[in-house]
Amino acid sequence: MGVPQAMEALSERAASIRESLQKSQTITDSMVAILGSFDHRLSALETAMRPTQIRTHSMRRAHENIDKTIKAAEVILAQFELSRKAEAKILRGPHEDLESYLEAIAQMRSTVRFFSSNKNFKSSSGVLNHTSNLLLKAMSKLEDEFGQLLTNYSKPVEPDRLLDCLPNSLRPSATSTGHKGDASGKSHSDHHNKRLEAAVYAPLTLIPPRVLPLLHDLAQQIILAGSPQQLLRTYRDTRAPALELTLKKLGVERLGKDDVQKMQWEVLEAKIGNWIHYMRIAVKLLFSGERKICDQIFEGVDSIRDQCFAEVTANSVAILLSFGEAIAKSKRSPEKLFVLLDMYEIMRELQSEIETLFGSKACFEMRESALNLTRRLAQTAQETFGDFEEAVEKDATKTAVLDGTVHPLTSYVINYVKFLFDYQSTLKQLFQEFDDGDPEDQLASVTTRIMMALQNNLDGKSKQYKDPALTQLFLMNNIHYIVRSVRRSEAKDLLGDDWVQIHRRIVQQHANQYKRVSWAKILQCLTVQGLNSSGGMAGGGDSSGNSGLSRAMVKDRFKTFNIQFEELHQRQSQWTVPDSELRESLRLAVAEVLLPAYRSFVKRFGPMIENGKNPQKYIRYAPEDLERMLSEFFEGKTWNEQKR
Repeated sequence: MGVPQAMEALSERAASIRESLQKSQTITDSMVAILGSFDHRLSALETAMRPTQIRTHSMRRAHENIDKTIKAAEVILAQFELSRKAEAKILRGPHEDLESYLEAIAQMRSTVRFFSSNKNFKSSSGVLNHTSNLLLKAMSKLEDEFGQLLTNYSKPVEPDRLLDCLPNSLRPSATSTGHKGDASGKSHSDHHNKRLEAAVYAPLTLIPPRVLPLLHDLAQQIILAGSPQQLLRTYRDTRAPALELTLKKLGVERLGKDDVQKMQWEVLEAKIGNWIHYMRIAVKLLFSGERKICDQIFEGVDSIRDQCFAEVTANSVAILLSFGEAIAKSKRSPEKLFVLLDMYEIMRELQSEIETLFGSKACFEMRESALNLTRRLAQTAQETFGDFEEAVEKDATKTAVLDGTVHPLTSYVINYVKFLFDYQSTLKQLFQEFDDGDPEDQLASVTTRIMMALQNNLDGKSKQYKDPALTQLFLMNNIHYIVRSVRRSEAKDLLGDDWVQIHRRIVQQHANQYKRVSWAKILQCLTVQGLNSSGGMAGGGDSSGNSGLSRAMVKDRFKTFNIQFEELHQRQSQWTVPDSELRESLRLAVAEVLLPAYRSFVKRFGPMIENGKNPQKYIRYAPEDLERMLSEFFEGKTWNEQKR
């Protein structure tokens, strides 16, 4: 194909394309025109439809408002219905069904909250006033119900019920009369046993368990209503008198220092024993029981709970502690030491429980009062200890024991020391109240000082005797009694073997002194010394081989011996050595010296008398007679008994 032909073909194609483009433009213009026409129509239609749309939206909103109003009305009507039912229950009062009554109060509170948050309702103000007044009446009835229920179950506890809760070891026996005893002779033998036995207390029910949840629910509602102080007053005014009357029935009474000072010791001692008993019962049963019911009734409201417990127990605690204070402040005397230790001991025993029961801020004063009493008792006991030591050394009783036996002061002091060792652990605690030293060393030191004070006093009392032999016998008896008592008691471990051995030697020294003073003179009668005739009297001799001796002087010796021995027998048969072993030992020691000397003298010089007139006038006793008569020494016989 040539160029011209190609160009022609291209021109034809270009013309065809141009024609096609023109047709497309025409179609496009037509479409634009049609679409413009549709837009105009739609705008017109929308304009025509707008009023209808507005009416439809308004109707829909109206329906929604109607639904909301109906629902709101239903809620209000439901509240009115619930309130009507709750009001009916409240008007009936809480007696029939307390649980329903409390539910009704809760419903009324819900009603108040509902109308308070919907004050735009026309009736809200009136409903709120009515419901609030009704709630006030309901709470008043609720407070009355709380008080009545509490009163019904707040009767004083009879003593028998309290005693039944005690461990067997702490229950008073049928023959019990007050306190356990004192150093003057009553028994403290059960002191350790009662302490060592495991003390298990039976639980004491002050208010039945089924009632406590009801009281708790009532209390919670009263507190929610904003009347905690009225609740506290009601609780205190009901429970406190019941507690105080319980203690009064038990025997607790308010006594002060002046009352204590006027009492006879036996009466006071019994009251102290009772007080110790009352303290255990009060703390372990009554106060503990009050704490439990307070905790349950006021659970979750600590401030009210602690304040109620404090106000209920305050007066009872004060009454109990006042007696302890009166004793601690009263005039000190040795016999009070053991009851002071008993009182100190019970306060120490109860201290941890007191701190637990009265541990809150509201109970601070009572807790401190109890702690101060413990300290005061410890201080008074320690001062009494010092007084006793001084009183022993300065005891100036002029009453002498005529027979040289153990002095009442000795037995009193030794019994006193023995009883002290029943209180070893208590004494050690007491020493630690005031001193950081070793309490066992302190107890040993105090015991040693008391023993020394006693010996010093006995030395002074021994000087009242005109007969030096009786002086030695008196000291021997008393020191022996001390040593024997120490050896048989716990004091031996504290004072030590050296102390015992030293004082046994002192006893022996006094026995030896007694023999020397009492028998030296009579033994002198049985010696040859002084029997030789100074003037040379051989012609007055006899065939017995005792030439140079005066028969008259031998007679005089026998006569003197008889007189002196009879005097000794008469006098010393009235003397007493109360310990049988010591008595036999002393008689034997005398016999071992006297009888051989007498036998020897009679054997040597007896023939000089027997060959003369009336030998029985001079050789009045055979050695067996002397031995028999020696067995009557130190028996404490009266003059009439001797004559018989």
